Amino acid sequence: MKLTRIVEELKLTVKAAQGGLDREVRGGYASDLLSDVMANSREGDIWVTIQGHPNIVAIATLRDLAGIILANGRQPDADTLQRAEEEGVPILCSSLPTFEVVGRLYRLGIYGQG
Repeated sequence: MKLTRIVEELKLTVKAAQGGLDREVRGGYASDLLSDVMANSREGDIWVTIQGHPNIVAIATLRDLAGIILANGRQPDADTLQRAEEEGVPILCSSLPTFEVVGRLYRLGIYGQG
């Protein structure tokens, strides 16, 4: 499923790298612990977190993630947005809590590791 559909279905706000919304999402991962995401996420995953600092872009780039959803009304800081634009990593925001975002992704057919 393309990121554009996820943005539409979950009514997400695109904060960075709008040009990357044509990426295919292959699965999902939710965690706020960066080392956990580094060790366990997979290429093409959409990552759900509440972290908004620039290191999330580095992790998403390293793991070749499809994009990042900041849940619970969290907003990325300016350095994060700049780095995301440079690296082409879509950052999306939702006012919904992480649990609800993940549930809606699951309902759309985005699953974690199985």
